[in-house]
Amino acid sequence: MTTVGQRLSGIWNHPAGPKTIHFWAPTFKWAISLANIADFQRPAEQVSYPQQLAVTATGLIWSRFSFVITPVNYNLFAVNAAMATTGLYQLSRKAASDMSTGGPAEAA
Repeated sequence: MTTVGQRLSGIWNHPAGPKTIHFWAPTFKWAISLANIADFQRPAEQVSYPQQLAVTATGLIWSRFSFVITPVNYNLFAVNAAMATTGLYQLSRKAASDMSTGGPAEAA
């Protein structure tokens, strides 16, 4: 049976643990997903197709890549899956809004 100290030591010394960039880069990338979630409250007319396509594509590409690299990085997978999901949701909101109004909003 492992102790709490052994578990924490295992996490600390993991190849994708807090002592490495493999931990911190995906951790800070969560800010993009959180910002996208905060934008769920914005009117759909203000959602940008190019921005959300980039967020979605990045999420999909890096989700796959997170399992190909060594060490396998589950934090990287989780953040990119969240990015892809929030991007797809925003794109669906924008597309539904555009279809209900008869087309993309006019540029200001």
